Amino acid sequence: MSKDIYTNPLIERYSSKEMLHIFSSDKKFSTWRKLWVALAKGEKELGIEITDEQIKALEENIFDIDYDKAREYENKFRHDVMAHVHTYGDKVPEAKGIIHLGATSAYVGDNTDLIVFKEALELIKKQLVNLIKVMSDFALKYKDMPTLGFTHFQPAQLTTVGKRATLWIQDLILDYEEVDFVLSTFRMRGVKGTTGTQASFMSLFNNDEEKIKKLNQFVCKEMGFDTDFTVTGQTYPRKFDSRVVNSLAGIAQSLHKFATDVRLLQNLKEIEEPFEKNQIGSSAMAYKRNPMRSERICSLARHIIANQVNPAMTASVQWFERTLDDSANRRISIPESFMCCDAILQIAINIASGFVVNDKVIHKDIMAELPFMTTENILMEAVKRGGDRQELHEKIRVYSMEASKRVKQEGKSNDLLERIAADPAFNLELSEIHDILKPEKYVGRAINQVTEFIEEDVKPILEKNKDLIGYDVTLKV
Repeated sequence: MSKDIYTNPLIERYSSKEMLHIFSSDKKFSTWRKLWVALAKGEKELGIEITDEQIKALEENIFDIDYDKAREYENKFRHDVMAHVHTYGDKVPEAKGIIHLGATSAYVGDNTDLIVFKEALELIKKQLVNLIKVMSDFALKYKDMPTLGFTHFQPAQLTTVGKRATLWIQDLILDYEEVDFVLSTFRMRGVKGTTGTQASFMSLFNNDEEKIKKLNQFVCKEMGFDTDFTVTGQTYPRKFDSRVVNSLAGIAQSLHKFATDVRLLQNLKEIEEPFEKNQIGSSAMAYKRNPMRSERICSLARHIIANQVNPAMTASVQWFERTLDDSANRRISIPESFMCCDAILQIAINIASGFVVNDKVIHKDIMAELPFMTTENILMEAVKRGGDRQELHEKIRVYSMEASKRVKQEGKSNDLLERIAADPAFNLELSEIHDILKPEKYVGRAINQVTEFIEEDVKPILEKNKDLIGYDVTLKV
């Protein structure tokens, strides 16, 4: 690849080989040729004078694409479809006269886009299922490890490491359901003609509408689709592009939230993303372990979310049967959305497969806050032993303020428990107070919630998609 011109980082650094192939020139233009073959086959079957030899020649040259010649033709015609019609025709001169017969540019352009987008979304679904699998394994492994819960990023009631992971998975399940739905709505544009009226085919088949319907059905089936858009203009409805990219943006939202949580946890030193042996965190600060993969997810996810507006705007400004102001935008915004989504799913799988859980740090952070959270339990136990509830409540309030001042203003450890144990009014030994403070007593139903969630919500998805499970990720950077 030339080093003196700009190259897209999505290609060089982030997107997988599978996704890059789906949006490659070879995939696009060989699909154009497959569509021309399907059209010729259907027309021959319905009585148009096309020979088996012509179809055989077309089929034998589907993948033999002369890109230099196509570029020359496009410079001459300023029309990409006609450039490839002529390039294909030069390769198979015996069939040149029947290529693209009755069709308009959208026949190959739009049908190919739908084929490519569907294949790309199927890859996204596979990655999504594998991410859900990896995260569910993590959630089950750590379902009973207590950790501080946070609201407003302030310490709140305890949860467990596994329970927190289920919140990430729950978002991804919503995304899975959306992707699955969008895939179920894919259909071809079909054989519709210049403005969607099939007028050119009326001429070709001498106004035999049944033959036109059969041609449309033949081509759809030949290309692997059961249905098409019943009515179109020159193009399939651009609103469908918006539906597709919205499903990708949903994944971006979920993974941005996930990656942000990981970044915060890494700052707390509780859970970290994988850090390779020779990885450098900072060019200046050699000790640093930056959450660079999570940061990359956030960065690329924002691009998808921002791209969400492109197909929405394109759909909203189409004039009548079509305008061409959709074309340049779609060439950029939709493939880039897929490539970004492909990248962030790969990174998320990589992170979730190699989480570093620092259990001692997690416990230390719990014990720095738990004394404040469990004062009511201590109060109840002291009352059982004959203490005065109102008197003890006031003492706890005062001791809590003093302990908090010691932590925040003096930078010392939380000594609230020691203060309570030293006061005979509570009639509690320090060991008895510590028994009250066992973190596992304060996680509510978190452990069972994890088990129930995996059993009831996750396993049915994994079972339904067991043929998709098993996806190796190798990050380029």
